[in-house]
Amino acid sequence: MTSRAQQHAHDAARFTELVDATDDWSRPSPVTGWTALDIVKHLVEWSRGFLRGAGIELPALDVAADPVAAWKQHVTDVQAILDDPAGRVLSNPHTGDKPVDEAIDQFYTADVWMHTWDLAKALGREPDLGEERCRAALAAMKPMEQVLRDSGQFGPAVPVSDDASAQDALMAFIGRDPSWSADD
Repeated sequence: MTSRAQQHAHDAARFTELVDATDDWSRPSPVTGWTALDIVKHLVEWSRGFLRGAGIELPALDVAADPVAAWKQHVTDVQAILDDPAGRVLSNPHTGDKPVDEAIDQFYTADVWMHTWDLAKALGREPDLGEERCRAALAAMKPMEQVLRDSGQFGPAVPVSDDASAQDALMAFIGRDPSWSADD
């Protein structure tokens, strides 16, 4: 079993490889209206605000000015919290009270993992999120589908064939077209 800190380190490292490989931040992404830059900006900005619910005030980062440096600083900041959660509890009106490391893992690390698919596709790469993990995530989300849709976090499901891979089924469930290409 992987610890929450180890899972974040792994997922953040995979995302960082894509960040380092990005040479055009204006490339479109599978998220309607978003560019490669918007993906990084989203991950950095919402999570820093989210952590205020645990009394953690991280300084704002200028993602637009230097996406690579901002991302790497953000990863360092979040990893430090996961490496020493210090018994902190994150309170949020939507999620209730949770240990900060559990909240980061459930909401933020999972978001980094799924947005890895978006950034890879924006760069013209075929991502591999892992079939087993995709299958488990989809199984956990399906019973909460209406709540997830009502939250506005996911678009309408995209139809896929019954024999679609677990990764394609997950991406379609959250509103991504698995066959999306930046070159289309």
